[in-house]
Amino acid sequence: MRAAVMYGAGDVRVEDRPDPKIIDPTDAVVRTLAACVCGSDLWPYASMPATDTGRPMGHEFLGIVEETGPEVTGLKTGDVVVTPFTYSDNTCDYCVKGLHISCRNGGRYGFDGGQGEAVRVPHADGTLVKLPVAADSALLPSLLALSDVMTTGHHGAVTAGVGRGDAVLVVGDGAVGLCAVIAVKRLGAERIVLAGRHEARTNLGREFGATDVVAERGEEGIARIRELTGGVDKVIEAVGTRQALDTALGAVLDGGTISRLGVPQYEQGPIGPAEFMRNITLTGGASPARAYIEQLLPDVLDGAITPGRVFDRTFSLDQAPDAYRAMADRQVLKALIRP
Repeated sequence: MRAAVMYGAGDVRVEDRPDPKIIDPTDAVVRTLAACVCGSDLWPYASMPATDTGRPMGHEFLGIVEETGPEVTGLKTGDVVVTPFTYSDNTCDYCVKGLHISCRNGGRYGFDGGQGEAVRVPHADGTLVKLPVAADSALLPSLLALSDVMTTGHHGAVTAGVGRGDAVLVVGDGAVGLCAVIAVKRLGAERIVLAGRHEARTNLGREFGATDVVAERGEEGIARIRELTGGVDKVIEAVGTRQALDTALGAVLDGGTISRLGVPQYEQGPIGPAEFMRNITLTGGASPARAYIEQLLPDVLDGAITPGRVFDRTFSLDQAPDAYRAMADRQVLKALIRP
């Protein structure tokens, strides 16, 4: 099969790889219908040391079940399915309490990546969610968003405790930040401030429900947010840089909550006496996407939310290197890949 493989910073190649096969009896092989490039893929794209072996890329995909192992009971050949960005058994103690990201038998895709023609999925019954749509459905982009960005944005809203009538700040106008706007709007937030400076993205954020946009950064941005709102009780930080966290800390009221969704690109955080005295709650983290897919699925199916709009350009699989370049150069918000 053909698949995208990263060999180092700026070096993504599409090459022939062995077709995935059933190894464990709980596996399934899924033929990919749609995949995408994640914002988190851009961190290794910027800094990964060169390697001779390469890393198969992609952890967000949906497709058609092509083959199942003998112990897979809930899926059959021909089913259209979406996967969360990590696999899990959906039965361990962590999964039972909705923390699938910590599944005792789970893990990350890596042997096969979603940016390829097919993927071996471990623990298929626990991982894959069957979709009641055809393989050519116009809903596929929004259903694909459930694999990561929409469920991650929702995780931020849930862990921040967003409820009806709240004022919420979302820091970051990438795909996760924009999906966080959808999520907090869905949970009833009344005032939604989006901190971002890319006009095409923040315009989409307004269509998703943002009531205000703050383009300024640093102390100027914090001052503008506080001018607009007086400070907010709930913040979702969807970037992962220290500057984004500092913005969240500067805008949140004492006793407020910050949910971190952006993968941190820093080692040290300001968790010292000043933050202690303010009684700020820091929460969030990697989303247990499998716990949320079925919660959000009905709203995607009936069109109440349309997270697939974050995909603003489609690339063929052979164009995967171009997709990475376009996202790294901020020419594309989120690249959809069609094998």
